[in-house]
Amino acid sequence: MSGPCNFVVFGATGHLVTTKLLPSLYHLELAGRLDAPMGFIAFARRDWNTQRWRAHLEHVLAEQFEANSDAARRFVERFEYVRGDHTDPADYQRLLEQIGKPRPGVCENVVFYLAIPPDDFIEVVRNLGDTGLNSVVGQHRIVVEKPFGTDLSSARELNTELHRHYKEEQIYRIDHFLGKETVQNLFVFRFANSVIEPLWNRHYVDHVQITVAEESGIGERADYFDHSGTLRDMVQNHLLQVLTLVAMEPPANLDADTLRDEKVKVLRSIREIHLDSVDEVALRGQYGAGEVNDAEVLAYRDEPGVKQDSTTESYAAIKIHVDNWRWRGVPFYLRSGKRLAYRRSLVAIRFRDPPHQLFGNTPCEKVDPNWLVLAIQPEERIRFELQARAPGLAMVPRQLQIDTDFRTDREQRLDAYATLLLDVIDGDRSLFIRFDEVEMAWQVIEPVLKHWGQTSEHLCTYPAGSWGPKESSVFFEKPHQSWRNEL
Repeated sequence: MSGPCNFVVFGATGHLVTTKLLPSLYHLELAGRLDAPMGFIAFARRDWNTQRWRAHLEHVLAEQFEANSDAARRFVERFEYVRGDHTDPADYQRLLEQIGKPRPGVCENVVFYLAIPPDDFIEVVRNLGDTGLNSVVGQHRIVVEKPFGTDLSSARELNTELHRHYKEEQIYRIDHFLGKETVQNLFVFRFANSVIEPLWNRHYVDHVQITVAEESGIGERADYFDHSGTLRDMVQNHLLQVLTLVAMEPPANLDADTLRDEKVKVLRSIREIHLDSVDEVALRGQYGAGEVNDAEVLAYRDEPGVKQDSTTESYAAIKIHVDNWRWRGVPFYLRSGKRLAYRRSLVAIRFRDPPHQLFGNTPCEKVDPNWLVLAIQPEERIRFELQARAPGLAMVPRQLQIDTDFRTDREQRLDAYATLLLDVIDGDRSLFIRFDEVEMAWQVIEPVLKHWGQTSEHLCTYPAGSWGPKESSVFFEKPHQSWRNEL
């Protein structure tokens, strides 16, 4: 499939497009990665025309970037605006007419990016198919934002509708976490270093922690979040995707399907969670009032738009076992929450203690364990913690930290969306999610969702600005296991 020459953005005036897509596409313009024939069509409800949209786009760029008049002009002039309601089939005719207008070059392929509420995905896919926009010219790609459904049943319904109108190779299920350079670096770190792979198994690893912590609350997203919660919003996609990269076997090659085959094998190996054991392996919480960055903040139930009796979790922690040859017996602890102490995403791997303690009756009798920590955001670093003897007359331990930044000072930090959008344009699906990954991830957490939906018990509270409910330590398997909060 050759590259697209039209890139249609549904929901073009929304928050996601303004804060993520437009800046990322502009980065690609600055880098010279957008071909001359490529044009963009902004499709949204506002009663604007192309001139008004371009003025809005100039304002967005001026707020976020230093002036680069030539690149900004090229980028702005790529856009046309089509007013339309994505839920109204009649408005798609205007979109069809705009796509049909001749452009320089011979390309006729189109990308449709659905930056719209998830509840509207099926309707838009159906409207694209019914009006012939999925096949009227060229070969098309459709980009679907997460969440992919709200449970296993709705995910399958969305997938059925997508496959009615598109082939699997045309569908790009985007999880922006996979576009983060440090997440991709985890893959390279594992498989490009021969010293690491021999240690990456149950013989040497005590447990693995995956944390995505946010300082922010739910903001103006109560409409969405209070019906979704952290387990759906973060764990089912972002955290389980990172887990697959940590736990996967080396792929035979870097082909997109080969990579995803290995990720699916991990998801299929996850031990089933039974309804009667949910409380032993999963915990939920809601933030109460507290202080974040020296500012008083509201409790979750006092946020505008949240129901007073809401049981939606702003914090979720879950223990997972991957029952395969490599990882049998190694617990994976996953957690994510809002209004926590710091914004921090990391993978922390604790190695087993030495099989025999040689330093009895010395200050080294109890030494700190070895850790490997891969910080994803906001830091982008790798830290390896080892033990050595401190200089002096006594046998005193000292922790050594092999600590390196992922990038040099001169290297530019790119938003994850820039990487993924370029892959869409280039037709590279390696970092996008296949449906069997979606399906298996929903199967992993569905018993937890079902159990939490049936009872309001065991909903913990935690003060905003803390590291979550103190009860989250109860499902650690050994006395020495506890959450690692700091890099």
